[in-house]
Amino acid sequence: MAAPEHIEYCKRCQSKLTGDYCSNCGHPKELQRIDHQYVLTEIGSILNFDKGILFTMRELLLRPGISIRAFLREDRNRLVKPIIFLIITSLIFSISIQLTGVEDGYINFNSYDWEDSVLVIIFQWISKNYGYTNILVAVFIALWIKILFRKYAYNFYEIFILLIFIMGMVMLFYTFFGIITGLTHIKILQIGVDIAFLYSAWAIGQFFDPSKKINYLKALISYILGFISFIVTTLIVGIIIDLFI
Repeated sequence: MAAPEHIEYCKRCQSKLTGDYCSNCGHPKELQRIDHQYVLTEIGSILNFDKGILFTMRELLLRPGISIRAFLREDRNRLVKPIIFLIITSLIFSISIQLTGVEDGYINFNSYDWEDSVLVIIFQWISKNYGYTNILVAVFIALWIKILFRKYAYNFYEIFILLIFIMGMVMLFYTFFGIITGLTHIKILQIGVDIAFLYSAWAIGQFFDPSKKINYLKALISYILGFISFIVTTLIVGIIIDLFI
């Protein structure tokens, strides 16, 4: 009597397996074991120049608006995913600040004797969580862009993705000038902040229509108003909570 056939099923979709990969969902029959080779492969997949972090940096440095528009409308595989890109660049910035000891550009309340203030706690959280903070700031800037660029057929979420990419590059500008400041003790971090603002205006203007000069001015205004709105909203929320407590 013939032995019963051993049938294996996909661990993801439970379809019958006929090879090393599921014919239904493509999930491998056996996952690669996590070891040093796996870790190196994963790091390489992020840092590879073809479709990774370095390629994304180059594209966003040379043609930010055009590259992001292509990401939204044509090909979403060439650039690193926006949230991942922002988290990575914010992490790079945070590490560089820790190593160089350079003061960052966020509001600092440490000199005030308000240890029990919710407002101080909020801003301390901001100073330690740049990735999440940048996402929140992007929401406010996106709202202003949506208002000032309302004639263009981009929804809020597409504008938000635009800003996530831009703010990732802003973090790299801060990192670069912060490292130079830390190594040379020449206070040029403010130059990096100014360049970052100009870059942001250029990138946003290029995204909507590079031929219209007014777009660059509207982009700069949107960026500034977005930051002001974020700070004012944070202050109001913190003060209201403090008053009730």
